[in-house]
Amino acid sequence: MKRSLRRITPAALLAVGVLGLWELYCDLGGVEAAVLPPPHEVASALWDNAGLLAHNFAVTAEEVVLGLALALAAGLAMAIAIHVSPVMRRAFYPLAVGSQAVPIPVIGVLLVFWWGFGLFPKLVVIALICFFPVLVTTIDGLASLDPERAKLLRTLDASRWQSLRFAELPAALPAALSGARIALAVGVIGAFIAETSTPTTGTYTGLGREIMLDAGGFQTARAYAATAVLFAFAIACFYSLAVAERRLAPWRRTPAVGVAR
Repeated sequence: MKRSLRRITPAALLAVGVLGLWELYCDLGGVEAAVLPPPHEVASALWDNAGLLAHNFAVTAEEVVLGLALALAAGLAMAIAIHVSPVMRRAFYPLAVGSQAVPIPVIGVLLVFWWGFGLFPKLVVIALICFFPVLVTTIDGLASLDPERAKLLRTLDASRWQSLRFAELPAALPAALSGARIALAVGVIGAFIAETSTPTTGTYTGLGREIMLDAGGFQTARAYAATAVLFAFAIACFYSLAVAERRLAPWRRTPAVGVAR
């Protein structure tokens, strides 16, 4: 318990300090509340609109989880293909790099034209944003196999599949999980972009759409409250996966960021 308190105390003190300065800045008239509401108004909006925000959060959380799963599947499959095939590396790696420069709003309407107004176009947007960190870190991890271990496998006459399954993939797992943690944090941004760049239907359309509607309707405090929910969700997702990394890859020499051993 004491170790846990020591780990979270610096972040908690910093957060309290930032909130205090923010409150002081607003109280001294540094900016209009319609532009930047003080923290106590944001907290009040969060409490008063808990039901609305929770319902929209459920939509966004589902998008992030499913979009990340799609990105992981695509990133891992492409990383393995690029690793085992020089032709695939020359053909697909430049395209994967270039895909990160594609303006999402440009293709958002096209995705809706192909797949309608449902969930899937948003998942594709999130996957496009998230898969690149998984791809790059997994490729680097697959190439990080100890040369002595690779030599031993050749001595034992291991097949290419056996070498990949029993040596290269386990060696790449910590790097792939690090990429997944980055992708998970970015995925929250991806969900916001997906919700605001693709047309949607229904009453509850996610926190991203809620933030845009509130900001445009001068409900600034509620927009900041929804942003605070996204902020907390990204932190929770990042550290949850960091804890999972300790369980899935206990041989990793250095601890996951922010998680003490």
